[in-house]
Amino acid sequence: MKNILLAVVGLSPQVITETLYAIFKSGKNIDEIIVITTNQGKEKIYSTLLAGQDGNFDKFFEEYNIPRNSILFNHDSIHVICDEHGNTISDLVSEDENRYLLKLCLEITFKLTNMAQTSIYFSVAGGRKTMSSCLTLAAQLYGRPQDRLCHVLVSPEFESSRNFYYPPKINTSVKLKNKNGEPFYKNTKYAKINLVNIPFISIRNYLTHNDLKEVKDPGTLMLSLVQDLKPTLRIDFTLKKIIYKNIELDLMPAHLALYGFFAMQKKNCPKEIKTCGNCTDCFLQSFEILEKQPEITKIYKKLRGARQITEMSGEGIINLDKDNLRSFKSKIKKSLETRFGSPALEEIEIASTGLRPDTRYGIKMDKSKLEIVL
Repeated sequence: MKNILLAVVGLSPQVITETLYAIFKSGKNIDEIIVITTNQGKEKIYSTLLAGQDGNFDKFFEEYNIPRNSILFNHDSIHVICDEHGNTISDLVSEDENRYLLKLCLEITFKLTNMAQTSIYFSVAGGRKTMSSCLTLAAQLYGRPQDRLCHVLVSPEFESSRNFYYPPKINTSVKLKNKNGEPFYKNTKYAKINLVNIPFISIRNYLTHNDLKEVKDPGTLMLSLVQDLKPTLRIDFTLKKIIYKNIELDLMPAHLALYGFFAMQKKNCPKEIKTCGNCTDCFLQSFEILEKQPEITKIYKKLRGARQITEMSGEGIINLDKDNLRSFKSKIKKSLETRFGSPALEEIEIASTGLRPDTRYGIKMDKSKLEIVL
């Protein structure tokens, strides 16, 4: 059985050697290390760990008399988060950047867990909290019985030190800093590193063979578990959310106002219910949508309640034009796809039909499956 350490790492690469030390201390071995990080994290790893004989990774192996070639870990082991254009991400500060992170975690986890005779140690000790959350989610979706989710606990004063990578065999004093940033020295014999195995529940065994043919987003996988439910769509203006097959999505007021408008167009269509499926009679052209601006604004104001509505520019949901209408539809689609999965878009997205300039927009879902709570 090949043991692989899959770790998320931020700007503290010492979490790798600390985790490795804790795993070795528990009596287990690691055969390969794979890291998910940002561009800044990669540079930190290169300069502090993978710096040849001067790197702390080689020093760790030399100090504990472990053959360096016993673990596969090199520059190719570092996977940097990239956007859809292949540009590397330096830090995770936006929703899109965290979406790229989740995508990478899922892709690598899917690949590794489909390899026979492997056991994965998912290390969630490093990086931003969103990094550990995304890797945990990947483990919950694709993890197997032999895989482990783990965290490493390090004595607080040593954990915050940039100079501490692992407890050396021969105890020595290390320069640390207290809460006020004042330097002090402490012997490494007081450094405690413990591996904590975190229980987790995986849905892998409940997924179909088709679900495991290729990596899929969480929304698609979760919907596959409830495929026997009637695919109803509920737009609840009182709770400010959309509920599809018992899965909830919170939308910002501007997005919910526009989506709710299209849902009401479908629900109020005079077409008989028995002929409603995929009917586009209630779809509207762009100019027709803009003519109904007062209806959209009314919904938006109701969602905002007593809050003051301010528009810092001429754009916004209460001043729709063709350009920002297109932008709103795109953002709503991304939210729906992220939460409910790509297959759900077929019936719940704001779809288009016809060629320009006669393109019309609306929701395809049968209105009998639609519920609107005002």
